[in-house]
Parts: sequence; structure tokens; C-alpha cells
Amino acid sequence: MKKIGILTFVILISSAASFAQKYAFVDTEYIRKNIPAFNTAQEQLDKLSKQWEKEVADNYAVVEQMYKSYQNESVLLSQDMKTKREEAIIAKEKEAKDLQNKYFGMQGELFKKREELVKPVQDEILKAIKEIAVEGSYAVIFDSAAGGNILFANPKYDISDQVLQKLGYKN
Repeated sequence: MKKIGILTFVILISSAASFAQKYAFVDTEYIRKNIPAFNTAQEQLDKLSKQWEKEVADNYAVVEQMYKSYQNESVLLSQDMKTKREEAIIAKEKEAKDLQNKYFGMQGELFKKREELVKPVQDEILKAIKEIAVEGSYAVIFDSAAGGNILFANPKYDISDQVLQKLGYKN
């Protein structure tokens, strides 16, 4: 009877060990910083963003100047002239908002450019992570850069350098 109990215990322990899951984590921010193509793309996006921000700010400055001019001259203007100036200010403000939305909206130029420049690099990183997950039989790979509230992670489970190596950026 004791032998059956011990045998059952050993089988339970070995079956529990076979169901053990392997976990790892990566720091995608660290990975991206070590990929020159991503850094180049990010620099291009920053440059475009600054250029577009200036253009939008200039348009809003024109609106502000038009409004100040209107306030200063409103006493001297007829009701018809006031209405025309107000409409011109509103039209210019709408134009500025439309421009801002064109560049920075949900489907704006910046979003499209980011998709064009950054998405291929991110897809490459994700592909490498998936391959490592399959090769290493990992059940889950967490991203410590994504704000996943990982309070502590043992560095020996960080496979970020392994991902960079798979992508050809580290030896």
C-alpha cells in the first residue's frame, strides 16, 4: 500500500512539473533604442512633428492677431464690418483646427508616417519575440516597457538581448 502511495505521489509531482510554465520578459524600449532603423525613423518623425507644430502654431498666431486687431478696431467698425471680421476670424480658426487635425488627428499625417516608418521595425521585433517564445517554449513573454506593472523581474529572465541578437544587432 505504501508503494502505491509513493508511486502516486511521484506521478503527481512529475505531472505537475510537466505542466510548469516558462515565463520571460523583454524591454521593447531598450530593444528599439538599440536598432538604428528605429532611431532614424523616430528622428524623422520628430523633425516632421516639429515642422507641423510650427505650421499649426503660426496659423493660431494669425488667428490671435486677427482677434486682437478686431478688438482694437471694433469700436470704429459698422455692424456689417464686425460680422465680416468675426466670420473671417472663425473661418481662419477652423482652418487652423483642420490643419492641426490633418497632421495630428487619429488618421493624420503623423499617424500615417509613423505606420510607414516605425511599424515595420515593430513587426520585426514582434516576429523575433514570437520565434524566441516558440524556440524556448515560453508560455508568456511580458513587456516591462509597456507599463505592465511588473514590480520586480529577475534580470536572468530578460530576453531583450536575445531578441536583439536574433534581429542581428548584438553579438
